[in-house]
Amino acid sequence: MAHPRLYLAANSFSAALGGLLFGFDTAVISGTIPFITKYFSLSDAMLGWAVSSALIGCVIGSVSVGKPGDLFGRRLMLKVMALLFLLSAIGTAIATTLSVFVLFRFIGGLAIGGASVLSPMYISEIAPAKWRGRLVAISQLAIVSGILLAFFSNYILVDTGDNNWRWMFLAGGIPALLFFVLLFFVSQSPRWLVLMGRTDDARTVIKRLNPGEDIEPEMKEIIDSVQKNGNGIRVKLFRKPYTRIVIIGMILGMFSQFTGINVIMYYAPSIFQAAGFSSDSALMQTVVIGATNLIFTLLGMSLIDKVGRKALLMAGAIGMTVFLGLIAAGMTYDFLGGFILLACVVGFTASFASTMGVVVWVYLSEMFPNSIRSRGTSISSFSVWVINCATAFLFPIVMGKFGTAPVFGFYCLATLLSFFFFWKYLVETKGRSLEELESILLKKQ
Repeated sequence: MAHPRLYLAANSFSAALGGLLFGFDTAVISGTIPFITKYFSLSDAMLGWAVSSALIGCVIGSVSVGKPGDLFGRRLMLKVMALLFLLSAIGTAIATTLSVFVLFRFIGGLAIGGASVLSPMYISEIAPAKWRGRLVAISQLAIVSGILLAFFSNYILVDTGDNNWRWMFLAGGIPALLFFVLLFFVSQSPRWLVLMGRTDDARTVIKRLNPGEDIEPEMKEIIDSVQKNGNGIRVKLFRKPYTRIVIIGMILGMFSQFTGINVIMYYAPSIFQAAGFSSDSALMQTVVIGATNLIFTLLGMSLIDKVGRKALLMAGAIGMTVFLGLIAAGMTYDFLGGFILLACVVGFTASFASTMGVVVWVYLSEMFPNSIRSRGTSISSFSVWVINCATAFLFPIVMGKFGTAPVFGFYCLATLLSFFFFWKYLVETKGRSLEELESILLKKQ
């Protein structure tokens, strides 16, 4: 039998591949924009539609996966997401009309939205409290690795001819197939097994994750939690004692998007080209941003179980506010040269990746009681994708009409406001079991 830590890491890694595909599919579009614009003869509004079509899928996928996740289990639904990722990669690569392209981007969006809920939630439900932050953050590490992989593969494939954009999309099929295969080797979530009344199976999984330890106290906590709060499928989210915690989760998800991080991820080449970089050079700058995202995500992972979730979020809000303010002011008064702009974007990305980028999905995966975790995480993820979708659709239209400075000014103010929200409403979750957090958070209703 594999060493328990290795077994835990292997389960977490396999689930986190959903995050890698999440990152790849959301970022791959950035390098294809000049080529699909030419191929499909896109206007600014049509381009916004081509980009945001996947995000409409994300909205629907995130809000609809919660109940199937409870009914059929986290593992089975992750397999469904893997197949949708594979179908999307092939479909977008062979599309010859905008309608077909948008359809398969939408299917990929369903997978992204579902994986954004299920991957971190599954990991949080198998992870011991002392490692949960770092293990769930593997999902975020996978997301930024997927973003970097998309940026790098776009850069490598840019000179492959008129069909370069097709190869860029098709590249996502390889990790999708790997994801699907590995999911046959992971355990079921023990907390989902208890929800289904399969306590003996849950006990077996927890024993394998924690050999030689007394698992009965943990089992008792889980069973008591489920018995106290009932089956999550029947519980109403917007009724006491859950209303406050659900609203906090939704607002936290919204603030993660009001930083403007996905404007950078989706439209970085267009922003850099507007600042004077050539097309090839602009794609290279996205690789720099992707590498920064990865390096500082690793830093955030090393800090999350030491410094804590709340402190990292507050520190990140301050750092991002400074860099967003510099970008907005520099674009307004034209004092940012090309490489100074790159430095500010890199600074902003580093601030986001080491704090909010790591923390938000961890916090959302652990803040809800067992009985509503699947649907609570789902509706919070829904708020993420609604704002994300609006951003992707509106940014090229707003940039074409007003320029980028007002957009970054708005993000600067929103990020500053998030600091005060984190300070007042969030509870530190570091080092506490999911059941202990449930007791603490519900008392605040």
